[in-house]
Amino acid sequence: MFKDKPREACGVAGVYGAAESSKLVYLMLYAIQHRGQEGAGIVVANGSGFNSVRGTGLVADIFNADNLSAMTGASAIGHVRYSTTGPSVEKNAQPIMVEYIRGNLAVAHNGNLVNADQIHDELEECGSIFQTTADTEVLIHLIARNTGRDFLDALTTSLKKLKGAYSMVLLNDESLIAARDPQGFRPLALGKLQDAYVVASETCAFDLIGAKYIRDIEPGEIVIIDRQGLRSRRFAERNASEALCIFENIYFSRPDSWIFGHSCWETRRRMGIMLARENKHAADIVVPVPDSGVCAAIGFAEEVRLPFAMALIRNHYVGRTFIEPSQSIRDFGVKLKFNCVREAVKGKRVIVVDDSLVRGTTSRKIVKMIQQAGAREIHMRLSSPPVKYPCFYGMDFPTRRELIAASHDLGQIAEFLQVDSVAYLSHEGMLKAVQNQDRNFCQACFNGDYPVDFKKRREISGQDVKEKQISRKRISQL
Repeated sequence: MFKDKPREACGVAGVYGAAESSKLVYLMLYAIQHRGQEGAGIVVANGSGFNSVRGTGLVADIFNADNLSAMTGASAIGHVRYSTTGPSVEKNAQPIMVEYIRGNLAVAHNGNLVNADQIHDELEECGSIFQTTADTEVLIHLIARNTGRDFLDALTTSLKKLKGAYSMVLLNDESLIAARDPQGFRPLALGKLQDAYVVASETCAFDLIGAKYIRDIEPGEIVIIDRQGLRSRRFAERNASEALCIFENIYFSRPDSWIFGHSCWETRRRMGIMLARENKHAADIVVPVPDSGVCAAIGFAEEVRLPFAMALIRNHYVGRTFIEPSQSIRDFGVKLKFNCVREAVKGKRVIVVDDSLVRGTTSRKIVKMIQQAGAREIHMRLSSPPVKYPCFYGMDFPTRRELIAASHDLGQIAEFLQVDSVAYLSHEGMLKAVQNQDRNFCQACFNGDYPVDFKKRREISGQDVKEKQISRKRISQL
């Protein structure tokens, strides 16, 4: 319904060494539900095999007391999905689970593999049969074909063939494994809960279950957790080509998480401070677009010493609606999600702070709502630079022609939004606000500098098999 924001492709969680592992993973998935709302799943190793529950929809729609109680075992992994690759159908729900020559294996993946099509075609030509259209499945086939190696060697060899963004948790009969791509695009954290180890896309999942954050899984690292404890193996040089996704700090991650080793809330507040320093304007109040603009608006208001007003009230119980009035209600979708407090804005000069502007369509409707509530002036401020390029590493940004900043200057954007002025945070200001300035960030959505070469992934279906260009490389090269 609301297409003005990028949506992030998935979140993962895992537990090793806890009696109620499935229930702990369930709670962690609740905490990272914001990373994917189209599907969810949990796989548990019970000592004699795997149990799983997967489906489409929200965590609360899929799991209940009965199916969670039936999934007994001390180790489990879970996944929440937003589909940037493959349609949102139950067969694409993760974790993907198979039984093969080495036993049982399940994989959950956050990110996007930019060479998945090429590997898929090469494997399929040599006889592999795919059960899903998710890019994650290619890893399972690569591992299965490395029969001459032990599991960790097979995994290491297979990961080296993948390009793009992947933070993964894997489960087999003996161990839980976490792996992160050499660029480290997506976050992946390691924690401890009494004698159990936990991993998750964000540390807010640890807070919910009372686990202690230890550290991040490093880019190019595999962490193995089994009866012997925890050990690490590298499959790529540290920091050789690091490209942490800057948008995790700006929008995707929950503000109460530690992302890339630092407080997400504090980083966003600092972005608001830098935005205010770069773009001062006479006004009466600062209003955030909830929830994404709140942290930056707090920093902005502090810097300019203006009142902070929650003048936009968000309905958190929208979900999906299948009823729309037959008699047209203007801006029905936005009004379902937001409402403006007239008393807060009437007759005032309002600075509206949000984290980003993608298409601009929802922001325009929000502005109109504030105008109708009686605001005298409206000035839009964005706590990130203009988004001008699509992402191929796990964010659902639209094509470049749909990105308003790719084809409009500031005056044209202000005219489209119907505001008195619009201003963005600069690249320099954004990087100054980031606390770990010694790290390298992917900023491709702002500057078009893509750290990993890509070919845009196409969907695989039975109807287009004959049209595929089949690579003739020998499968032994994989």
